Amino acid sequence: MNTTRTLCFVIAALSSYAALIYRLCQARRSWRDSAYRTLIATLLLQCLTFTMGAFAMGGKSLLGVGNLAILVMHLAAVAFCVSAQIILLRWAAADEATVRRTRYWLVSGIVLDVVLTALFFIADGPGRPTSDFDGTSEPLMLTYLLVFIVSQAVPCVAIYRQCGPYARMTDNATLRQALRLLSVAAVVLFLYCMARTVNILTAAGGVDIGAWKVAASVFSAAGIVLLSLSLTNSSWGPSATRLLEWSRTYRTYRALYPLWRDLYEASPDIALEPPGASVSDLDYRLHRRVVEIRDGWRDLRPYIDRTAGGADRPGGPGGEASEELRQAFTEAAQIKQALLAKRTGTVPHDNKDAGDFDDRDTNNFSAEVAWLTQVAAAYSKLGTAS
Repeated sequence: MNTTRTLCFVIAALSSYAALIYRLCQARRSWRDSAYRTLIATLLLQCLTFTMGAFAMGGKSLLGVGNLAILVMHLAAVAFCVSAQIILLRWAAADEATVRRTRYWLVSGIVLDVVLTALFFIADGPGRPTSDFDGTSEPLMLTYLLVFIVSQAVPCVAIYRQCGPYARMTDNATLRQALRLLSVAAVVLFLYCMARTVNILTAAGGVDIGAWKVAASVFSAAGIVLLSLSLTNSSWGPSATRLLEWSRTYRTYRALYPLWRDLYEASPDIALEPPGASVSDLDYRLHRRVVEIRDGWRDLRPYIDRTAGGADRPGGPGGEASEELRQAFTEAAQIKQALLAKRTGTVPHDNKDAGDFDDRDTNNFSAEVAWLTQVAAAYSKLGTAS
């Protein structure tokens, strides 16, 4: 169990250091911004909190004082929560109300750290076994632990309540994404507070909950990883969004390949440029692939049998599929048959030589890509033309 808890502290510490280093790389252009300096202070306190947590799990004294690492961890955690709340306030606005709330959180953090320090020494924290900090029936130490948990839970609730309205207020998509991620982190860290409270109270009552004690550490590590991501989102968020969009575009580009390949083989003139494997300028290549599929499809229209179906063929979706999916399989089956008809020179009597793509809106590129992707998937399931 201690190994798992130590691992959770290490994961939280590593994510904190990664976020700090990532943000420090922007110091040259951002240091004059007070919000940036507050963010760096928050990440430093976050690093200190979980470094002390990992150190405390080793059972060693800090500066010759027993359990001092635990006290430093708790004091840094309080300061870190206060600093995170201040960052959220500065993200939302920079008015007089924000200044007043910042002062309130600063004063509250200082008072809480003083109270925790006093309780720690009054309860003889340095002389107690480390296990007492997991939960004990001794009143002063129990008070110390519960005060610490409250100091963590209140900011989590405050941050969660504020993230929603602030996200709706801002027009900045990256900031809105960061606020939503921060609200998720606040929920996970609040679950840590609840799990930790259960651990403390059950230990105080002499109840052993076994392996469930680890839940608090897991929630803590997961919440800190999410928090680290949210505090650095403004830097990596746009790049991640672009990467995600590129990945989606590439998957679509590849999904259309089997349909495009057979149409190209039947009508090589549809290609504006020689086929290549490069994925540079992927948006352009996807656009060209859609246009070429459309042109190849149009070249096949004299060979497309209107009466051919595909929903009930081997590989088709069956009778309970949606109408759109059945239509996609029908179009795919008609293309498959038309390719074979073109090779043999057989022109069906009831063909699709007139008209366009069954009233599909070819001016809406996104909708057309989505439709062609369905047809291409159906085409692959039915098999290529033979």
